[in-house]
Amino acid sequence: MVGAPPLLVIVGPTGVGKTAVAARLAQSVPMAVVSADSRQVYRGMDAATGKPTSEERQAVRHHLLDLIEPGERYHAARFRLDAAQAIEAIRAASRLPVVVGGTGLYVRALLRGLDPAPAADPAARAQMGEIARTQGPAALYERLRALDPERAARLHPNDKVRVIRAIEKHDRGATSVGGWARATTPWHVLMFGLRQERVALNRRLEERARGMLAGGMMEEVRRLLASGHDETAPGMAGIGYRQWAEVARGRLSPAEALRLMVRDTQRYAKRQMTWFAREPAIQWLDVDEVGGVEGAAECIHKHILREGWIA
Repeated sequence: MVGAPPLLVIVGPTGVGKTAVAARLAQSVPMAVVSADSRQVYRGMDAATGKPTSEERQAVRHHLLDLIEPGERYHAARFRLDAAQAIEAIRAASRLPVVVGGTGLYVRALLRGLDPAPAADPAARAQMGEIARTQGPAALYERLRALDPERAARLHPNDKVRVIRAIEKHDRGATSVGGWARATTPWHVLMFGLRQERVALNRRLEERARGMLAGGMMEEVRRLLASGHDETAPGMAGIGYRQWAEVARGRLSPAEALRLMVRDTQRYAKRQMTWFAREPAIQWLDVDEVGGVEGAAECIHKHILREGWIA
C-alpha cells in the first residue's frame, strides 16, 4: 500500500531462531518487537515458552510479553488490539515495529482482521459439556477432528472450552481459518519466514527441550502447581507444562515426559510450517543456507534498505 507505514513481520516454526534474528537485526535497525506468541503472554511461565533472554531483551525492546496469569485466557482478537496499540507506540517513538512469532493465527488476525464470532447456543453448549463430562474431552475432540481437522490440529485435545467453541463455529458456518474479515491492512508489510531442513530442526528442538529441562522446567511446573495453576489452567496446556505436570503428579516418568515433549514440539513445528505455507506474501529464508542468525538478519536488513525504510 503506497504511503502506508512500514511493518516488518518475522515468522517461522518454534526453535528456528526468530527472536535471535530480531535481536541481531536490532544492532543495525532502530526497532522494537511485538511478540506474536500465544505462550509468551503468560507471566511466570518462562522455562518452556521460548521467551527472549535477558540479553535479547537488552538488545531490543519486546512488547506483549508477560501480560496475563496462567489461569487467564488470551485470544487472537485481543492480540490484534494489543498488537495494534504496541505498533502505534513503536512508531510514535520513531522506531520500526517488528512482529516476531510463530502463532500464525495471531499474525493473520493482525494483518487481515477477524469477523465477530458466532453467538453461542446454550442448549448445544450444555449438550457438549455433558459429553465431555460423561465420555471425556477426547470424545469432543474426535468430533471436532471429524468436522474440521485443520482447526482441531491447532488445539489440545483436553482444551474443552476451545474445542466446544470450534465445534460451534463449524456448526454455524464459520470458515476453518477463523472467520477472516477481508479488510485491507493499514501497513506496508514486509514478511519473512525462517525455516530449516526438517531433520536439522528436529534435532535442534530435541536439544532445546533438554536445555529447557536443565534450565528449571520441573521446578517451574512444581511452583505453578503449588500456586493453584493445575492442568486445567489455559497456560498449562502448553507443550512441556502438561507433560511435566504429569510427572509431578506421579503419573508419568521423566524419560517419557521428555520424549512426549520432544515429539509434540516437533509435531507443532510441522503444523506451523503447514500454516505459514499458505501465506503467499512470505519471503522464506533457510537459516542454514543464509549463514545462521547473522546471515538471516543481514538478508532482512538488505530488504529493509531497498524498501527505503531506513537510511
